[in-house]
Amino acid sequence: QDGSLCAQHCLNALLQGEYFTAVDLATLAQQMDEAERLRMAEAGINSQEYRQFLEQPSINMDDSGYFSIQVIASALKVWNLELIPYNSRNPLALAANVNPVHQMAFICNYRDHWFTVRKLGRQWFNLNSLLTGPELISDTYLAMFLAQLQQEGYSIFIVQGLFPECEADNFLRLKLAVQAIKPRLIAEVKAQQEAKINGKDKNSLEDEDAELDAALRLSLQEYNSNLPSSSNDDPDDTNEYTELCCKQTQTSLEDVTSLNTDPPSPTNSKATASKTTVTSISDDFSEEAMLEAALKMSMEQETG
Repeated sequence: QDGSLCAQHCLNALLQGEYFTAVDLATLAQQMDEAERLRMAEAGINSQEYRQFLEQPSINMDDSGYFSIQVIASALKVWNLELIPYNSRNPLALAANVNPVHQMAFICNYRDHWFTVRKLGRQWFNLNSLLTGPELISDTYLAMFLAQLQQEGYSIFIVQGLFPECEADNFLRLKLAVQAIKPRLIAEVKAQQEAKINGKDKNSLEDEDAELDAALRLSLQEYNSNLPSSSNDDPDDTNEYTELCCKQTQTSLEDVTSLNTDPPSPTNSKATASKTTVTSISDDFSEEAMLEAALKMSMEQETG
């Protein structure tokens, strides 16, 4: 449904086509307002009743798109269709109360909402614009459906006359409709979709946090697997690794301290490269600098 234009949707669903626009119905409402104004003016434009009439809003339409039963009846007259109250003493109404299946259509109203119940082919359909689609109504359930609407406060009108030909009516005369899923109120569907989206967004954030946490854990595991064995591993392995590190550091320090006295050995290219990088170290070479150079040489040896 578009806005509050249920009267327009009701009429077009009844006639099965885009026969009326909101502008068409607004024009009819304005014509009816003007006709009522002229009738009130007959008693005198200076009368209190006339002034009160001008001050009151239109009873045939409002800004929300609502149109009165008078506007709907006036629109149907274009197609030579007539509205008869379902609870009246009209002979057609009395017959419809006994067996509504023999009628062709009903227009229902509760407060500001209008919708159509119509026979298409040999089957009845609830064409309420607030539903996700047409609702199939069996012949045996039609009377109970109308009675339930009356109990809920709906006003029901029988539509009498010859309807314009429509494709749905012709098709359903040849093949019966089967409804596997009952339509629901559009407002309920939208509310559930919004709730699902909001819940999904919340779950997505939680999933992203869980994935990030898992990735961090995996990264730590990979990092730890590349490190020497921890204290939980075999202590002999740990001692071997410690002794190896000490030997490499001691060897590097010996290489550094011998730079000032030992010439570079042409047979050891790696040692030559390492010693060359520190040939500019002076006699007052500090212990901290020596340690740094030794660690650097140790790393070069490992990468080599």
